[in-house]
Amino acid sequence: MSDNPSSRVVYRYVSHLTKDTFALILAGGRGSRLHELTEFRAKPAVYFGGKYRIIDFPLSNCVNSGIRRIGVLTQYKAHSLIRHLVRGWSHFKKEHEEYVEILPASQQFSEDWYQGTADAVYQNLDILRSAKPKFILILSGDHIYTMDYRPMLLSHVESGADMTVSCLEVPVEEAAGAFGVMTVDEDNRILRFDEKPEDPTSIPGKPGVTLASMGNYIFNTDILLKLLERDGKNPDSEHDFGKNIIPAMLKDHKVYAFPFQNTETNELAYWRDVGTLDAFWEANMELISPKPELNLYDPDWPIWTYQKQVPPAKFVFDSDGRRGMAVDSMVSGGCIISGSQLKKTLLFSSVRIHSFSSIEDTVILPGVVINRHCKIRRAIIDRGCNIPEGSVIGFDAEQDRANGFRISTNGIVLVTRSMLEPPQGSA
Repeated sequence: MSDNPSSRVVYRYVSHLTKDTFALILAGGRGSRLHELTEFRAKPAVYFGGKYRIIDFPLSNCVNSGIRRIGVLTQYKAHSLIRHLVRGWSHFKKEHEEYVEILPASQQFSEDWYQGTADAVYQNLDILRSAKPKFILILSGDHIYTMDYRPMLLSHVESGADMTVSCLEVPVEEAAGAFGVMTVDEDNRILRFDEKPEDPTSIPGKPGVTLASMGNYIFNTDILLKLLERDGKNPDSEHDFGKNIIPAMLKDHKVYAFPFQNTETNELAYWRDVGTLDAFWEANMELISPKPELNLYDPDWPIWTYQKQVPPAKFVFDSDGRRGMAVDSMVSGGCIISGSQLKKTLLFSSVRIHSFSSIEDTVILPGVVINRHCKIRRAIIDRGCNIPEGSVIGFDAEQDRANGFRISTNGIVLVTRSMLEPPQGSA
């Protein structure tokens, strides 16, 4: 921290704001576009980056930002997500007003499960009231990014906003039918908000680019509670922030956009929606590059997670035709590469690769066993798969389909245990 007195004053002021903030992470989504990868787990529980789960990113952002009162709203196939949260995120001291609470759909205010993003928050109003925060930070639980929420919180207070929406610039064709988009004035006050339009409006002066919502919001608590109670009583509402709450607020509330940018370059910051098999594969592959946009090695912004205590990775055999090695790859603890060659491949923990195999451009999740003489490329191998000896994956799309594997739009092959053997139900 700077020795400048004004900097110390701002630091203390922002510190008080974060202590007055309660974060809610919406983590109940299925992630249906990931197909069998979410067969036994919710999208926020999907593995990412060699040792993490997607939920670790918004959680780490909160903790690193000094926001340590956090609720995680779960619903779809939440067992593995809850297990991960209990193992990796239950060490906070509640007596110090620091905690990560799991908030499953519990039909507090209706006989239904969560009916939409706004309804998920509405059904936890009693928890919000008991916490008595001044601000509520609502986050999507299924995106990959690192973000300091403090500048957004400071902007929210200084602008006098009732609600602030975190946003970023994306191509129109990427936003169409996928993101909420907005029109703002010169002060970033939102004039119009459209939820997933088929033909998004371009930013003035930037044809082909639109301003898209990240699904992250800051509300003044008193305003949010009133809005949710009103929306909860409306039988015609879909109880969704993008479809109902935000458009209704624009009429008589101050709603501002907060551009998410790289604080060092003031350019577009790293943010990935890994909601399709191709996007998931590409985001993992990006981490292997010499200087990836997402810096997992930043000591000032660690990504926290739970991981079993496992031994270091090991590479064995060094003879022609049987050399254990990995080039341009990431290899996690507990892995043994025995006489096989990896190139541009990401291994999660405790993967065993037996001799005489060749693997390239592939994401391999924890606990996978790849037996001898396998050839694999451009694939995603789900947790716990036991790939039979001599398997060839990613070279012949027709054969891959005949073997029961899924082929993505861009030709990535997904292999899961249920495709290889009867389903066992572990995530």
